[in-house]
Amino acid sequence: MDFSTLLKSIKAKDFAPVYLLHGEEPYFIDQLEGAIERHALQEHERAFNQTILYGKDTEHLQVVDAARRFPMMAERQLILLREAQDMRGLKELAKYVERPAPTTVLVISHKHKKLNGNLALTKAIKKNGVVFEAKGLYDNKVPGWITNYLRDRKYTIRPEAANLLAEFLGTSLGKITNELDKLLLNLTPGTEVTAQIVEDQVGVSKDYNVFELQRAIGHRDVVKVTRILNYFRANPKAGPLPMITGSLYNYFSKVFLLKELHRRGESRQGQLKALGLRFDFFLQDYEQTARNYSEPALYDVFALLREYDLKSKGVGSNLAGREEHELLKELTYRLMHPA
Repeated sequence: MDFSTLLKSIKAKDFAPVYLLHGEEPYFIDQLEGAIERHALQEHERAFNQTILYGKDTEHLQVVDAARRFPMMAERQLILLREAQDMRGLKELAKYVERPAPTTVLVISHKHKKLNGNLALTKAIKKNGVVFEAKGLYDNKVPGWITNYLRDRKYTIRPEAANLLAEFLGTSLGKITNELDKLLLNLTPGTEVTAQIVEDQVGVSKDYNVFELQRAIGHRDVVKVTRILNYFRANPKAGPLPMITGSLYNYFSKVFLLKELHRRGESRQGQLKALGLRFDFFLQDYEQTARNYSEPALYDVFALLREYDLKSKGVGSNLAGREEHELLKELTYRLMHPA
């Protein structure tokens, strides 16, 4: 069951006796657990019918004993087992889940990793309850997610602003929503979020960021690369080398894929879909870089990025004797002049 469908069923009070919410992205788990908590019980029912347990401090028999109780003056009771990944006897709950109490809703929140699908517990929950895997978003899906998040709150955002936020904030949805919510405090509903608003409110420059650096390198724009590097030198937190190498790897991977799509004769719409791009002008950017880099040059680019990623982590480089900015400057020069 996907996130939207499951959330809709929860709001409709169509509850399963057991939920397993597990996976890499805590945001989805928190949202679903919060929805169950809000809708399973009325406010006056919670004092006697809601139990919150934490995996590290809980034995499986405590969960079973709580779940087997009858609700008091309510249709159901709610058991929230949080941080279940830290519970040593978690798999022992399988016997309970095989015959769950019909008047109990047990929510097992297992964050940051999947629960083994071959466990008897997981199989039992699939049979008698609901299993939801909270998968993290790929980098290229984050701008679209930001757009939808703001649209649901009656705001719009320009594509370049969504990409800027995605590049700056990464893929952690908790971090992204926190920044977006702070941003919206200063905006009225209906506002279109622009790159300038992002720069003013979030503190990331629309002209001097990793997104613009990768484009400048790909286009062999020496002047712009120099300006961005100077900005990063004055603002080290804006462009740490490990983040830049990761971003550049994703960028040039798409360039490499685009070359393959061109060889196959893929349609323009197919190229947009394969690269995870929403607008044609983003594709034009990758096309320009693809013209500037031959396939052998791209292999050199990937080798350089691996080399400098290791150097940024202290492998094969004495950072005590060299500033990180010097490594970045050296890397960008070599990327623009591959062997």
